[in-house]
Amino acid sequence: MATLTFDRVLASAESLPADERAMLEELLHRRRIETWRNETAAEAVATTKAFRAGKLKSASADSIIARLRAAK
Repeated sequence: MATLTFDRVLASAESLPADERAMLEELLHRRRIETWRNETAAEAVATTKAFRAGKLKSASADSIIARLRAAK
């Protein structure tokens, strides 16, 4: 199978009719959102496991914000 470069993909997308380009944009947008949701869910599971295992400790939002500001 031939390797696609970014330029070739972009040129192919630009050669599509306007309605198909719009559909492609919407599809890519939805897939990015789905990927982000899956990554966020995986991070939440990992963080919850670490917290339950005692590897993380709870803190108030105010104390976290203060630590972030102090780190600047």
